[in-house]
Amino acid sequence: MQNSQLATLLKQTGLFSAEQVEKILGDMSGGVDFTDGVVQQTGVKEELFLEKLAEVMGLPFMRLKNVEIAGEILSKIPPKAVFQYNIMPVAQEDGTLRIATANPLQPGLIDALRLVTAGRIKFALSPSDDIELSAKQLYGVGAETLDRMMQDDNRIDLDSDPLLKQDLNDLDQEASVVKFVNQIIWEAHQNRATDIHIEPMEIDLRIRYRIDGVLHQTPVPATLKRFQSSIISRIKVMSNMDIAEKRLPQDGRISLRIQGEEIDVRVSTMPTVYGESVSLRLLLRGSGMIGMDQLGLAPDDEKTLKRMITRPHGILLCTGPTGSGKSTSLYAWLHTINSVDKRIMSAEDPIEYEMAGVNQVQMKPEIGLTFAHALRTFLRQDPDVIMVGEIRDRDTAEIAIRAALTGHLVFSTLHTNDSAGTVNRLLDMGIEPFLVASSVEGIIAQRLIRRLCPVCRVPVEIDDTKREFLKGEGFPLEELETKSIYEPVGCDACRGSGFKGRTGIYEILTVDDHIRPLIINRAASSEIKREALKHGLCTLRDDGWRKVLDGITTVEEILRVSEEDEDEV
Repeated sequence: MQNSQLATLLKQTGLFSAEQVEKILGDMSGGVDFTDGVVQQTGVKEELFLEKLAEVMGLPFMRLKNVEIAGEILSKIPPKAVFQYNIMPVAQEDGTLRIATANPLQPGLIDALRLVTAGRIKFALSPSDDIELSAKQLYGVGAETLDRMMQDDNRIDLDSDPLLKQDLNDLDQEASVVKFVNQIIWEAHQNRATDIHIEPMEIDLRIRYRIDGVLHQTPVPATLKRFQSSIISRIKVMSNMDIAEKRLPQDGRISLRIQGEEIDVRVSTMPTVYGESVSLRLLLRGSGMIGMDQLGLAPDDEKTLKRMITRPHGILLCTGPTGSGKSTSLYAWLHTINSVDKRIMSAEDPIEYEMAGVNQVQMKPEIGLTFAHALRTFLRQDPDVIMVGEIRDRDTAEIAIRAALTGHLVFSTLHTNDSAGTVNRLLDMGIEPFLVASSVEGIIAQRLIRRLCPVCRVPVEIDDTKREFLKGEGFPLEELETKSIYEPVGCDACRGSGFKGRTGIYEILTVDDHIRPLIINRAASSEIKREALKHGLCTLRDDGWRKVLDGITTVEEILRVSEEDEDEV
């Protein structure tokens, strides 16, 4: 289309002056799409521009999230064309195929579509994000790559050198299996996923992402099962595993760069009845660490914790189930006190984040390098601060306590349900009560909760039934006079989930002169907690209620991650 025609279209939208139109056409380079160029140069919202353009061109404007698209319509256009031109077939009317696009003036688009459809076509205008999201949901992630693999049945020889530390954008895009695996990892990274699970089923291959602690199934092409072994072999090659060994579990690691960010991917394979199941844990190296101010601590709790982590000696324990953010908390503590005048040594299994200034040691039990062995050696290395990934046995606990009693500050984790129960866990390991009382300075129990999306959250009406329910759960109803409770809705910003990101709830037990006599006398955890509550302990659930009242999360989230009887001792 000539510039004079484009100028007429732009003027008729009523969004731009004659001077703006002239500048838009003058600044637009030949390689820039018409719609993208207008949006980038003027700052006008794409949705508004397309709505006005549709009126001028006599085309319908539609938001695809509100449109039901029949399965037989999808087969009218190959996935390769859908993803290449960012288009979506939406309906067929009297033998004419209606196709949604954000750029109806894209050079060569009409000719290409007539070639693949061999019929009449009409356009509808829709935002590019709507089209991209619909294409992924309806065709599946990597559908265009699978389409090419179906056409070219020559399987790729995957028995080659592993491609480590390469940029995803620089890998050989002609290798379809390589490209598909890259797309899966890229999509997970874009969605803030922490884990990717590739699970063989009887008739299909399921791929799920863990986002904000919850698993979500990602749409994939129906033909994916056919390439199961090739995809799994590719991942094993990348992670330096033995691709011929399919009977035993294997572990590996991949180092990648995505948009300039260093990503470490921990890979684990497990043989199942329908093939090998693969789990990938995505770790942002370095940038994945957060500071104390980002943990979600209440101001008083943050002051208490900072006072604990700057003490010259003692043990500070972080407790909670798997996936409750314990390692992230430990790294945040180390990051806060890390300085040139402190020698910090850590024993980890595995090392999740590399930290400058900290001597990190990867445990290797198969050659005898266990937590206990590493700790014994640390004591001969003149450390100021020691971090132990986890206290798993009596030997590790005893050495950690000895280190604390001889003037070292020790950070570690334990798997217990609350702060008071940690004391009994140490005693059950065979540690003498007086050693626990004299070495442990503080115990922090924590859980991770999902954050409400600030864009779409809405306040909840509290009726009598809801009020009675909240009262039974220990909720501070008097706070509702000045504050509101919110619930999730779902929008584009949070990809329809209603939640975006996670934060923590905490219970900090300070082992002081009120608690030490109880430990020495082997008091029950309920008695320890009751005494701590008398002196200001804020339980996990109480901290959760504070975050509900601050509009950070929902009542259901707090009930999901905290136990009923935590504050009923």
